[in-house]
Amino acid sequence: MATIYKNAFYDPANTDVLTIYTTPDDSRAIIQNIQVVNTSGSKTVDFYIYDASANVTYLAAHGSITGPTICNFAKGPIVLEENDIISAQSSSTSNISAVLAILETNRNQQ
Repeated sequence: MATIYKNAFYDPANTDVLTIYTTPDDSRAIIQNIQVVNTSGSKTVDFYIYDASANVTYLAAHGSITGPTICNFAKGPIVLEENDIISAQSSSTSNISAVLAILETNRNQQ
């Protein structure tokens, strides 16, 4: 079993819901941090978890932030199972970005 540390980035090109990370079908993942940076203005940001086993999307985090600000939207670890997806949507595409710190455990690699 391999443990892989990864980053996933959110840098929106539009205000639609955008996929940031999809858990591989042979892995589980723990989102340890969702660091959002807003360099100017006021924005809202939502993070969603798609639970592939239940075929349901949940709102996992919501925030209104005024820049310049850096904040963590994950108030604790978020566990993603096989094929689960984390995505985000912001009210603006300018001056907003995020980085997710992910610990992925893959059953098939050694």
